[in-house]
Amino acid sequence: MSLDSALMGREVTFEEARAIFEKPFWELIYEAYGVHRRYHNVREIQVSSLLSIQWGGCCEDCAYCVQSIRNGTKMAKQAITDMGIIIAAAEWAKAIGSSRFCMGASGRVPSDEIFAIACKAIKIVKRLGVETCLTMGMLREDQVIKLKECGLDYYNHNVDTSPGYYKKIITTRTIEERIQTIELVRKHGIKVCTGGILGMGETNDDRIRMVVLLANFVEHPESVSINRLVKVPGTPLENVEEMDSFDFVRTIALARILMPKSIIRVSAGRETMADELQALCFLAGASAFFIGERLLTVGNAKVEKDLALLDRLNLKTVGCG
Repeated sequence: MSLDSALMGREVTFEEARAIFEKPFWELIYEAYGVHRRYHNVREIQVSSLLSIQWGGCCEDCAYCVQSIRNGTKMAKQAITDMGIIIAAAEWAKAIGSSRFCMGASGRVPSDEIFAIACKAIKIVKRLGVETCLTMGMLREDQVIKLKECGLDYYNHNVDTSPGYYKKIITTRTIEERIQTIELVRKHGIKVCTGGILGMGETNDDRIRMVVLLANFVEHPESVSINRLVKVPGTPLENVEEMDSFDFVRTIALARILMPKSIIRVSAGRETMADELQALCFLAGASAFFIGERLLTVGNAKVEKDLALLDRLNLKTVGCG
């Protein structure tokens, strides 16, 4: 019996996950790639695009975020209210190979206005034959029901880091509140996109505990987002020490082994990654990324460079519609 099969259907312990994470590097990658081949087409990459429909002015104190009013970055709240801009962005995303269009709104909870805009956009984007994803903080149950009625495919709500390290990054909401939102979304049949940010000063044990948390959900997230911190001037983490690139790859490999059927996405931070590091991430089990030159408020790799990299690696994007 394979390791991933032996672990499926029961809770994974931290000790088991740590033993996997600490395997000799090439043994770990070999094992993760084997799991990836078993459950996924290793020659395909799922590509998403992300548009901010509201940014800035957030009351939360997430230490990594330029949008927080507590971080001294002074980003005023703004929003896109013109549906034409949103639809044009979705059409462009589809044209460059995206099969999922994601919209993000800053804030602890969505205002009635931005929620209504998102609902309208979801219905229109779905007609393009593109999957939809949304991230806008904590939701009430009636809002989740409404999003399901509109046809939302995925809701993104990251746990960010391990339960033990969480309070060092965010104090204005708990990780338990984040998990409650994830469970509410799952309850009403919307697929879950969740993950975290690596390189915020946490240890490898924290990274392992975050992956274990995700792997021990009642159902594995359909989409797992692994971000590498983008250090933004003015935020508390602007001078944090760089994490080791091989530990980043190890975390992806662990996620692949513990959540074999999930799509694992290399998200923020690719702009500064060498092509060789990205290739290692794909070898370790990542099978998705964001395309487009902005991810909410941080930069992303250039589209032309991404498409060229996929071509060099003999990878093709998953079609849509």
